[in-house]
Amino acid sequence: MVKIADLIKNCDLSVYSGDNFEEEIKNVYIGDLLSDVMGSAKESSVWLTVQAHINIIAVANITSTKAIILCNGLDYEKGTKEKAEMNDVVLLKSNKNSFETVKKIISLGL
Repeated sequence: MVKIADLIKNCDLSVYSGDNFEEEIKNVYIGDLLSDVMGSAKESSVWLTVQAHINIIAVANITSTKAIILCNGLDYEKGTKEKAEMNDVVLLKSNKNSFETVKKIISLGL
């Protein structure tokens, strides 16, 4: 079992918003095309992306994604944090690209 707290601690992630770090992560999805994520991401996923705008929160809700990791050292756009907090979506950041970040996640046994 991997929790959001495990991701933060072991994958060099920083927290942008949220505090429900005891949520269990069961899947990982990497994608930047929102319609693809909506059609393919599984429930209780962590989603790795370079999309930083407010629409990612709607996609997270549709897919029951627990956390979003913004990769490549990018910053979330204005308004995304507030929308995430209203919808209990944890926003995390990685200075690494998606491939390097997911390798660390896989090493946790996910």
